[in-house]
Amino acid sequence: MPCPRCSSKSTSKRKHRTSIGYRTYICSNCGRRFNKRSGTPFNDLQFPTNIVLLAVLWQLRYKLSFRHVAELLLHRGFEVSYETIRVWEFRFAPLVSENLRSKRRGTAGRSWYLDEALIKVSGRWRYLYRAIDRDGNLLDSMLSEHRDKHAARRFLRRLIDSLGQKPLRMTTDKHPAYTKAIRWIVGRKVLHRHNQYLNNRIEQDHRSIKQGYYPMLGFAKFESASRFCNAFDELRNYLRVHATDGEQVPADVRRKIFTDKWSTLMTELAA
Repeated sequence: MPCPRCSSKSTSKRKHRTSIGYRTYICSNCGRRFNKRSGTPFNDLQFPTNIVLLAVLWQLRYKLSFRHVAELLLHRGFEVSYETIRVWEFRFAPLVSENLRSKRRGTAGRSWYLDEALIKVSGRWRYLYRAIDRDGNLLDSMLSEHRDKHAARRFLRRLIDSLGQKPLRMTTDKHPAYTKAIRWIVGRKVLHRHNQYLNNRIEQDHRSIKQGYYPMLGFAKFESASRFCNAFDELRNYLRVHATDGEQVPADVRRKIFTDKWSTLMTELAA
């Protein structure tokens, strides 16, 4: 294992392990002692990396409060307070978002659907801008305090920057801010459809994020809401199982795909 300080490969194993069982090493070049988690965001934690990641992914994936996640960890022999779960979500939810966002670049379709979902933050309604393609794949999401032309332009710039391409067709509701923002950011060649029935595809897709944060009893801060919504959408999109040629995927195949994706994500985040 290379040294996290000098990147030297001249390292050797030590007999001693850390308090939670990680093997330790010593670098013959700089004399630094380190363990398997040194140089990672998980180095200062008093719990194993896989347990921390499991708690964060449970909280993002399922309709659970912080207290529910703490209770589930008790079954695995780890006594953790719900405030600790909150800290883990604060620290590592952005790590989940960044990892999954990097996988989506250049994979979007050319027909985009845009809309906003209402999210209550500190007693006030905020606007979660979301976009999906024709197959239901997430393109991006952005929480905004306002619903106006400036927010629409900012979201469109973020979409194009993250995806690296422009669409051929865009479907929105009849909010006038979209028309000017699309002409300004995307251009006049794109086909812009603004019909409430054509936009039902993303209206139905909003239900998951609205139901996902109910057990948390809302959000106290705008930053917390933005962090959770981005990570929730990214994880949900990553774990989706797509139908092949319009045929439903059998349950055993869905379970295997879910297990493989979950294991791959845990491995990548812990690296």
